[in-house]
Amino acid sequence: MIVITTPTGTIGRQVVERVLDSGEPVRVIVREPSRLAPHIRERVEVVQGSHGDADVVDRAFTGADAVFWLVPPDRHATSLEAAYAGFTRPACEAFQRRGVRRVVGVSALGRGMNVNAGLVSASLAMDDLIASTGVSYRALALPSFMDNVLRQAEAIRSQGVFSSPISGDRKLPTCATRDIAAVAARLLLDASWSGVDTVPVLGPEDLSHEDMARIMSQVLGKPVRFQHVPAEAFRAGLIASGASEAIAQGMFDMMVAKNEGLDNAEPRTPQSTTPTTFRQWCEDVLKPVVLG
Repeated sequence: MIVITTPTGTIGRQVVERVLDSGEPVRVIVREPSRLAPHIRERVEVVQGSHGDADVVDRAFTGADAVFWLVPPDRHATSLEAAYAGFTRPACEAFQRRGVRRVVGVSALGRGMNVNAGLVSASLAMDDLIASTGVSYRALALPSFMDNVLRQAEAIRSQGVFSSPISGDRKLPTCATRDIAAVAARLLLDASWSGVDTVPVLGPEDLSHEDMARIMSQVLGKPVRFQHVPAEAFRAGLIASGASEAIAQGMFDMMVAKNEGLDNAEPRTPQSTTPTTFRQWCEDVLKPVVLG
């Protein structure tokens, strides 16, 4: 039995699809089962509730061999510890109590870097917590997602602009969520691995935001320009939109660390190189949303 969290989220739903294609039995933890696609709902076992709830994960992990773990974003968390390790602690107790063998978790690049990277640092602390249970664990070490650009689809459509607090000329790795899901599913279905390790998922290329704007312009057939947002203005905007002080500061610290090269420290290897280019992602995903 494979248990998948966040099965209606961007990554989780793609993991569900891929694991179901293998024929393995799947159990999902979901707050609102009605949000599951009908063709998914009829093929999975559903445990309703939050995977941050001790009773929910205790039921969900009974008889489970492997778990896909992803902490959902909480814009209102009072601390980064509460958002990541605090949310994960009940699951860690259930991993041990229910004898879960393997866990694949969504995490971030930055292991070994002695910097305060906000949300990244909190995610790495979560990895340490999971590893301390004795379960075999693979932390997917991820850069920013190509799919995050979709959050600015309306600005791209109406104004021809997208923005970030990261400098326009800083070249960074990015990856597509479909490639993350493919790596996660492969690990969930492979019972041969054990121990604790990090699995970088780096995409095929490093691009700057200026590079991304040029590629978007070519694919969309309309000018798209990059607009730099000062980090302090970015933080203030998060708070104005309802984020807690802790989350806004965590995002601020993460973006500053990325701008200073946090995501560039991991060398790209054949094993960490995933196939989807940003251009291909724009063709397949962004273009239908912006022009559709």
